[in-house]
Amino acid sequence: MKIVNNPNMKTIKDKKLVVGADFAGYPLKEAVCKHLRERGWEIEDLGVKHENDNTPENMFHRVGLRVGAKISEGEYERALIFCGTGMGIHIAASKCPHVHAAVVESVAAGLRCITGNNCNVLSMGGFYIAHQMGIDIAEAYLSNDFGSGYEWWPNFLEFHKLAVDELEAFDYEKFKANGFKMDYITYEVPLPDVMNTHNPAYKA
Repeated sequence: MKIVNNPNMKTIKDKKLVVGADFAGYPLKEAVCKHLRERGWEIEDLGVKHENDNTPENMFHRVGLRVGAKISEGEYERALIFCGTGMGIHIAASKCPHVHAAVVESVAAGLRCITGNNCNVLSMGGFYIAHQMGIDIAEAYLSNDFGSGYEWWPNFLEFHKLAVDELEAFDYEKFKANGFKMDYITYEVPLPDVMNTHNPAYKA
């Protein structure tokens, strides 16, 4: 997702990534980043960098805001963030404009958050996710793109792109002034007949 027009954006294609963790997410972050660096990734780390760092500046929400700002300003295409649950740092990053974040605890969700929801920030919880699982989640997320082969029905990509576009354009004050009703984007996509899709969750 390239919201901000920045010709110098550090991209996934070029193996450039921004990350951040608090003390609780630090061990998982270290394992994931070690794996990625061994595979040629260039990583900017905006959070805790050693196991004894518990300074106020690196509280989970402050790290989340710093990483989220890198996405808002168009400096990076995607980010990985880590705290104890993945939730608090996710909430903080999501306060920044243009951040579309996901808390992920499985490889399938890591894949779906990019292929179906075009998330530009992925959050993981060090309390719940084993290191190898975190590595596998990061690989699934970073190795795929929006609509890259994970479609469950014929207009899967168009259906999800409509949601991404409307959420990116969302203005709460306009929404409130309109009686909490959305002004839809000018195109529509038919809703799927979920019982007839290829979604394995709907197979008998």
